Amino acid sequence: IEKSKHKQERVLVFLEGGDLLRITGAELLRFGLYKGMDLPPALVVELQAAAQKSELKQTAARMASGQMLSKKEVQRRLTKKGATEQEAEETADWLESLGAVDDAGYAGVIVRHYGAMGYGAGRVRQELHRRGVPKELWDAALEQLPPPEEAIRKFLAGKLRGRGMTPEDSRRL
Repeated sequence: IEKSKHKQERVLVFLEGGDLLRITGAELLRFGLYKGMDLPPALVVELQAAAQKSELKQTAARMASGQMLSKKEVQRRLTKKGATEQEAEETADWLESLGAVDDAGYAGVIVRHYGAMGYGAGRVRQELHRRGVPKELWDAALEQLPPPEEAIRKFLAGKLRGRGMTPEDSRRL
């Protein structure tokens, strides 16, 4: 048993067969591990499962800290990395309980972003669906979308400005 040199929250457990388990300090305490301890095979299996779960949580936490994601996106990415559907769902639930994943807040960010780009409600709904935001959150988020008249006005103003018209001329039209 030794502390990891690369990750401060990680403890390395070397087994007799040459296997290496990467666990957290909390798991070390929970299992009551100490140097020279004889580990029964059942405990080794339990330790391996705990180590895998811990690794999965750290991976998910890194994902969520890098950029906003929906709970569904976290699940998709974790399954791509080899987690089972159940493990991915449990880990995404864990992130949600910590507040690291917030589908309602994420939906609002998507709506504001694509609304600012001039996209309409239909295109924004497509994006919400693609990113795995639950449908029950769409209506509340879409209320933040600017009125379509404003987007049309901005679009036309940009087109007219490109044709050599001054803002004053385009206002008259």
